[in-house]
Amino acid sequence: MGLDIRWPIGFMFSLVGLLLVIYGAATNSDVEMYRRSLGANINIIWGIVLLLFGAGMLLGAVLGRKNPPKS
Repeated sequence: MGLDIRWPIGFMFSLVGLLLVIYGAATNSDVEMYRRSLGANINIIWGIVLLLFGAGMLLGAVLGRKNPPKS
């Protein structure tokens, strides 16, 4: 079994996080859009959170490949 579930999870969360960061940066000047969240750009904040989680999954997959479990 060579499948490590951390690879697709890491890529998926990184991609969605990157899209949110790009969208948040593109709409950063729209004050009306972020009025409901008290002026905080939620798209950039959660995009960074998702990017960090995806990077952690990818890092875990890379480090797990170097040290396979002994059976």
